[in-house]
Amino acid sequence: MKLNNTSALCALGVLGLLAQSARADDNSTIKVGAGIDYTSGKYGTSTTTDITQVPLTLGYETGDWSFKLDVPYIHVTGADNVIPGVGPVVNNNPKKRGHGKKNVVVAPTPASTGSASGLGDITAAATYEAYTNKAANFGIDLTGKVKFGTASADDGLGTGKNDYTFNVDLYKGFGAWTVFGGVGYTWLGSSQYIRLNDVFTANAGLAYKLDSKSSLGAYYDYREKAASTSFARNELTGYYSYKFASAWKAQAYVTKGFTDGSPDWGVGASVVYAF
Repeated sequence: MKLNNTSALCALGVLGLLAQSARADDNSTIKVGAGIDYTSGKYGTSTTTDITQVPLTLGYETGDWSFKLDVPYIHVTGADNVIPGVGPVVNNNPKKRGHGKKNVVVAPTPASTGSASGLGDITAAATYEAYTNKAANFGIDLTGKVKFGTASADDGLGTGKNDYTFNVDLYKGFGAWTVFGGVGYTWLGSSQYIRLNDVFTANAGLAYKLDSKSSLGAYYDYREKAASTSFARNELTGYYSYKFASAWKAQAYVTKGFTDGSPDWGVGASVVYAF
């Protein structure tokens, strides 16, 4: 993949710094992983939009801090007013998704469809354990995240603008059970072609530890609609996680959407190695 975007180069620079720091600190943990995510839905349009993402991830944990960087490859087929990570919007970009040649300008019609592939939006996140009570099995985490606008806006793979998110998450354990949830706020970047509002987010879930190697759970995600003409996001995800070796962990999940701001359904899997 060729990166010709300053924010992409900065994000990959962070990736290198995290890896270097992890090697230098014997008390830290570095995690590398890969996955695949597939979603399908109509998003209130007359056609189905399919989105496949293959993310490569790097995580670094030290003390009360953890960091994560995602670099995804993405393929999208469907309506060009459906933007991955955002949903259905009014997209006035005259360069539409997958119409044969690069940068071919076509009329901006709502029914326009096509396919495109390329680098997705790189995201970098930092989480701080603000409060931990091991005796009560209770904690509060604060997370800041930047989504760099590295995905092509002309190909309909993203908005081309950066987004900024701040989350507050809590968890409480009850034996093998853990309940968790949180709230957040995202400042969505707007372009001259796609106008977006800042949005409030919330999530809640429940996890159950089956044994020392495996667990399962489910969580619900909500996000306000990103524009006056779009829809709120409401999704329920169930997952199963299994540690199949001392340093290896795999996870599989299924997702069901309940509004036109979400895909109709989705599946995914990931594997992570820690050292």
